[in-house]
Amino acid sequence: METLPMPPELTPEEQDLLTEVRRRKIELIREIQQLREEMAEITLELDALESQSETSITNPKAKEMNLGRKKFNMDPKKGIEYLVEHGLLEHTTEDIARFLKEGEGLNKTMIGEYLGDQKEFNQRVLHVFVELHEFTDMLLVEALRQFLWSFRLPGEAQKIDRMMESFGQKYCKSNPGVFSSTDTCYVLSFAIIMLNTSLHNPSVKDKPTTDQFINMNRGINDGGDLPKELLMSLYESIKKEPFKIPEDDGNDLTHTFFNPDKEGWLLKQGGRHKNWRRRWFILTAHCLYYFEYTTDKEPRGIIPLENIGIREGDDPKKPFCFELFAISGHYIKACKLDSEGKVVEGKHQVYKMCASTGEERNEWLSCIRHSIGKDSDSQPFYDMLAARKKKATHKI
Repeated sequence: METLPMPPELTPEEQDLLTEVRRRKIELIREIQQLREEMAEITLELDALESQSETSITNPKAKEMNLGRKKFNMDPKKGIEYLVEHGLLEHTTEDIARFLKEGEGLNKTMIGEYLGDQKEFNQRVLHVFVELHEFTDMLLVEALRQFLWSFRLPGEAQKIDRMMESFGQKYCKSNPGVFSSTDTCYVLSFAIIMLNTSLHNPSVKDKPTTDQFINMNRGINDGGDLPKELLMSLYESIKKEPFKIPEDDGNDLTHTFFNPDKEGWLLKQGGRHKNWRRRWFILTAHCLYYFEYTTDKEPRGIIPLENIGIREGDDPKKPFCFELFAISGHYIKACKLDSEGKVVEGKHQVYKMCASTGEERNEWLSCIRHSIGKDSDSQPFYDMLAARKKKATHKI
């Protein structure tokens, strides 16, 4: 874009301010264009709804079903209760599992939340839900593609464990003799998921090779090795085609930032100019990433959570603020993209963010403190996976 001339009579400070105003103008134009595109999509959706309105009027059950789906997408438990109360679902594991598997109009993140619940009834629904999948004579990677498309994996380790355990049992039952045990299937499934992340995450510079993937999975078949040809075919399949993960919130980075610890909108204060801007934040892998839009392919900035503390803010105009600060007193080791798209090191001793509510701020404080305080080798998920791998490599 052509750079406009700077009036010579302006002071350096006024020139900086004018540059910032011009940059913000460009941002606003982009946002307006994005809003226009979203409005066009909404118009199409409204037209589709209007075409269905006559059916809804003559069929009150269809209207109640649509309302039940909306309730489910806000609160899965309340949605199911509403549908059962109105006779649209039977309160049986089979009927609810079939409803979730068909998934019409349902948010796949909420499907994952319901299936991952630790209540006994939800776990029985999960078992039936997995049984509704057909994995016979399918390669493991293809079965995983089907399974992970039917819902979105939640972020909690115990929920992931229950779901992948059910998947492993179903796959091994459908394909007897492929693996020595469900532990082998469980470990290899996660190796594939992590391979997918490593191969297709642009922030991972050293991509794993076929030999590294094979070596990583040595001895997991009850102490024996899986066929080299099998592992090579799995590697090539993921390399050619990454997993398609459900994208209910418009964020197409789920394969890159797999199961983040937390994500959401926050206001962030600038460094040079102390204005506040809305940014999409993703907390994962001991880093805090922020984006201008949820659809951006690359983060606007990256804040590694090393030698960093976190505290509540004291800005009276921003009551739900919190701050990241350098413990050592030096700059935080962060980087960002400048106006020309170049990566530059940040020069912040403090990052200030602001949530929309006190509850949301407290959630961010808790999640970031947990990420700062945890050793990457002692995360519950990796502890669980390591224990399962040890079991799979033990010769019986």
